[in-house]
Amino acid sequence: MTFPPGPPPYGYGYPPPPPRPGVIPLAPLGLGAILSGTFAAFGRHWKQLLGFTAAVYGTAILVVGAAIGIAFVAVGDLFPPVFDLPSGEEPRWDDVQPLIVAFVLVWILAMITMVCANALMAAACPAVIQEAVLGRPTTFGALWRRSWSRMPAVLGTVLLTSLALAIPFVILIAGMVGMFLALFAASNTSSDITDGNWLLVPALAFLLALLVTPLALWIWVKFSLAPAAAVMEGQGAIASMRRSSTLIRGFWWRSFGILLLVAIATTFVSWVIQQMLSLLSAAPLAAIDFTGDDATAVIAAFAVVLAFLVVGQLVSQLVVSVFPPLVAALLYVDLRIRKENLAPDLARAAGITVPEPGPRGDWGRQH
Repeated sequence: MTFPPGPPPYGYGYPPPPPRPGVIPLAPLGLGAILSGTFAAFGRHWKQLLGFTAAVYGTAILVVGAAIGIAFVAVGDLFPPVFDLPSGEEPRWDDVQPLIVAFVLVWILAMITMVCANALMAAACPAVIQEAVLGRPTTFGALWRRSWSRMPAVLGTVLLTSLALAIPFVILIAGMVGMFLALFAASNTSSDITDGNWLLVPALAFLLALLVTPLALWIWVKFSLAPAAAVMEGQGAIASMRRSSTLIRGFWWRSFGILLLVAIATTFVSWVIQQMLSLLSAAPLAAIDFTGDDATAVIAAFAVVLAFLVVGQLVSQLVVSVFPPLVAALLYVDLRIRKENLAPDLARAAGITVPEPGPRGDWGRQH
């Protein structure tokens, strides 16, 4: 903190800078302080976060892979009767039905697994911020236990927020389907649709999207702090969503700008990482002569490509699933400091003696 040159005016002393036991000063935060605190928290706990990400998504990949393997063993014999038929012959429904059932079951399991994995990551990041703000270290085991214990509440906030976000999109999809059905019916009743009236369909769909998108964004920001509240305050899913709504009130536009900036930046960085690793993975394939009979080289090349893709997916997932929740957790701390004067409590929790205001309005002596 800097002050203008010269003695303090009217005999008052300058207040001391806010204490900083961890990655942020215990005072209202600007955008720069939130971003620098996010990078500082990641820098101090990158081993725990990287190990947690690898464990969570690695386990998710193993679960989904095992499900795919079991499904293939169960219905693998039906692939030739369905996909390897003579020209002009249609597969039987008795052969197609088990494949559809197996695909749906694997897809449902994969969705449940990824939602649970994302909930664990959403619980881990606020737990890291809670310790990083106070300047306290954490371990992988402590982070795992804390995240696992709060995962049900965080999962509830994720599911309820997703359900709330689904309502505008369901309205949009229903409107678009209805308009296209109306257009299809009109085309069947009249052969002349070249008068330009059919242009109303995409125009109305675009207008409906414009009307629905602000509602979805409002819901997204309104409940964006719910996982942080569930972890840091130990509340349930509904109480955490109410807490997020209360904290966001009056600061929606500021929160929206910060969260949107971070979402765009992390998406772009993740895309760049994937593109770079995809280019690197193409080198082994370019060096292989696929016209030869060396099957070992081909298998090795594809193994290298698969390794690059897995590493790229892990790194990009680390960026996407870690940085936005870290920023949201710091935004939660910032809003509690602004609206609830949380800074003195954080300072006392960090073991810092908080000075009290003197009789003239300046800071008194420390006790």
